[in-house]
Amino acid sequence: MRVAVFNSKSYDEEFLNWANRDHSHELVYFKPHLSLETCGLGFGFAGICAFVNDKLSRSVLTKLAEHGTRLIALRCAGFNNVDLTAARELGITVTRIPAYSPHGVAEHAVALILALDRKIPRAFNRVRDGNFSLDGLMGFELYGKTIGILGTGKIGLNMVRIMRGFGMEVLVCDPFQNLECSEMGGRYVYLSELWEKSDIISLHVPLNPETHHMINAQALTQMKRGVMIINTSRGGNIDTAAVIGGLKSGQIGFLGLDVYEEEGDLFFDDLSCQIIQDDFFMRLLTFPNVIVTGHQGFFTDSALHNIAETTIHNISDYEHHAVAPENQVTRQ
Repeated sequence: MRVAVFNSKSYDEEFLNWANRDHSHELVYFKPHLSLETCGLGFGFAGICAFVNDKLSRSVLTKLAEHGTRLIALRCAGFNNVDLTAARELGITVTRIPAYSPHGVAEHAVALILALDRKIPRAFNRVRDGNFSLDGLMGFELYGKTIGILGTGKIGLNMVRIMRGFGMEVLVCDPFQNLECSEMGGRYVYLSELWEKSDIISLHVPLNPETHHMINAQALTQMKRGVMIINTSRGGNIDTAAVIGGLKSGQIGFLGLDVYEEEGDLFFDDLSCQIIQDDFFMRLLTFPNVIVTGHQGFFTDSALHNIAETTIHNISDYEHHAVAPENQVTRQ
């Protein structure tokens, strides 16, 4: 199959070409994000390979379908950037990567927790400057504290396992309870109790209408003052304006983000020589108790191997069994 790979980086080419070594797909790489302005690059390709920040709206899908596209192969787990209703109506199959780095994302969330708690970035910069003062670097012990984990899928489950190892009490919330999570020591509670009792809150949920802005001004009023919030899921899970207000008031004591609501125009590109126009994002960077990483939680060698292998598998699966590929997305 001839496939246009959008939003591609050098590592995408390396790993996808490696995974395609025993297949005959023609992969053509394009650096721009997929959008209404760039979708013309994909005209004539039966398959489109897109990433998390590519925009697959009805208008984009319609234009692609008019020019022969029948498969959207997402090289990510989330699919909130795809108009699935339009895809279904246009006869376009959408596939995804169901799980590719559940350990890596959970470990990155823990790295954010520890970096914020023990003020690692500030300590690192001080030592480089020859400043060995400990003033302002006091942290707290995780042992005996309570963490609230939202979502007990594969990533959330790994978070439970890791945080129990720190000796923390683990509260979890998910409409679909996981017996393995309970056996590890995670205790399922209502969301209100999780907000109220957690010293740290870590998000591991998809982005959908129920989880959009689930951390908002009202939710913040129910949390402990000085709570730590970690988000390695989707930027839209958090109301950025409300969180900035919480940081200013001290209701939020620490914030660790690997995702951002408007990251589509920022992340995965080098903007170091440009003036960033997003005022909310720049405001976040002014707080000393905030760490933002650029959606790198998934970025491990194991994950890139898994993403590439599953993407090529999905393309081949569609080519041979177009009716119902194994990893087809069938729900909104």
